[in-house]
Amino acid sequence: MATKSLWMDTAVAPQAIPLPGDERCDVVVVGSGIAGLSTAYELSERGRSVIVIDRGPIAGGMTARTSAHLAPLCDDLMSEMQKIKGEEQSKLFYESQAAAVDRIEEIQKNEKISCDFRRLDGYLFQGDDMPPDVIDEELDAVRAVGAPVERLVGVPLSGCDSRHALRYPQQATFHPLKYLAGIAEACTKRKVRFFADTPVEEIVEENGAVTAKTARGLIRAGHAVVATNSSIVDRVALHSKTSPYRTYVVSFAIDRGALPDALYWDTEEPYHYVRLQPGDNGSDFVLVGGEDHKSGEADDADARFDRLEQWARSKMPMLRDITHRWSGQVLDTIDYAGFVGKNPGSEHIYVATGDSGQGLTHGVMGAVLNATLVTGGESKWAELYSPDRKPLKAAKNWVLENSTALKNLAEYVAPGEIGSADELEPGHGAIIREGLKKIAAFRDAEGEIHRHSASCTHLGCHLHWNSFESCWDCPCHGSIFGPEGHVLNAPAISALKPVS
Repeated sequence: MATKSLWMDTAVAPQAIPLPGDERCDVVVVGSGIAGLSTAYELSERGRSVIVIDRGPIAGGMTARTSAHLAPLCDDLMSEMQKIKGEEQSKLFYESQAAAVDRIEEIQKNEKISCDFRRLDGYLFQGDDMPPDVIDEELDAVRAVGAPVERLVGVPLSGCDSRHALRYPQQATFHPLKYLAGIAEACTKRKVRFFADTPVEEIVEENGAVTAKTARGLIRAGHAVVATNSSIVDRVALHSKTSPYRTYVVSFAIDRGALPDALYWDTEEPYHYVRLQPGDNGSDFVLVGGEDHKSGEADDADARFDRLEQWARSKMPMLRDITHRWSGQVLDTIDYAGFVGKNPGSEHIYVATGDSGQGLTHGVMGAVLNATLVTGGESKWAELYSPDRKPLKAAKNWVLENSTALKNLAEYVAPGEIGSADELEPGHGAIIREGLKKIAAFRDAEGEIHRHSASCTHLGCHLHWNSFESCWDCPCHGSIFGPEGHVLNAPAISALKPVS
């Protein structure tokens, strides 16, 4: 994608090369974000030989686009989770996510990773023109799962002195790519091998083993862990229970000490979230995120960033200039917990997907869980995150999220966005109609027009142009394609079909 986050100046495993030919290992890990690299770390610590493979650079996916909150409570509120999963399962969710934060703290200490990790308070506060009822309801839900919480009035943001709020102690944050660079270094010492720029085309399970097929060679292993943002080994079972959402982040410069170091998020819908990141020479960064929408269902990033900036400056008038603007994609599940464990219908293929806005804690927790299962152990978290679960109380969410695919397919009978590709300016893309065909057309900086089928190669959904990130988004299941048709994000494996 076109933008660059605050984290991306840090390289992770820069020595990684494309797969040079056929290889063997105990476990092949597909995907090199925090879920994939943490899985490699946990498995190598248990003595397994591991290969990590990615379609792009190591740690170059959605983990590099996070805002890096380490908050173990449900991103959609514990009170909402309890309505679907009940008190006991919600308590297990909190305990598992809190264990992930503890694990990050333990690893960065043991491996001496300098990644700005720190424990701090988190504040959930009453949003603009929002009633305080949700604060009281959430207080009861958080207490029920055993998490420490304090109700108070006022947070250290402008105009929020009388806002009802909850304070959560022992939250955390860090620099995600500095952390992953340290994880990759520790893995390399344990003989983990990394191969970048090598897309996996298929994973086959046969004769008690798996084979990851790529255009550059085969990787034969006893097990595979697929830790891509959206799974590449499932067509329907998991994807019907997840939905992709685009989220936006803007960072500002700020004088050190001008804002208390904490995590902040409000009760608006969609909500805003704020955190600090240490900088240099007495200056820090403030990250402000929000303005989420379903992937592909809006193309108005500038307006969303304007609203984020207005909100941020109203709450923090001491902010200085904007330093970075970027977006990322989260994969929400219908019951707020990710899908981690044995892939439905498989014996030796495991998955980690469905971050529900908590990709960092889900990634680390999922690595511990999958490593335990792969090596024959048992976990009290397995049922909670089981990929084949059917959460009946989440049926309403299932219907709402899957209506996207029905609405999307109806777009094939709609007119094109423009009459002809000749109307495109350099750097722009749009959908055009030619007879019965819908075409994704893009004009590059040299004036050449790239024409591809507007049909996602995963399940055929109608693509939408994302002018901010210069890519084609699939609203149904989260596939992302570059302007020239190549795959940037799963679940799609194949590039868009060229149209002459």
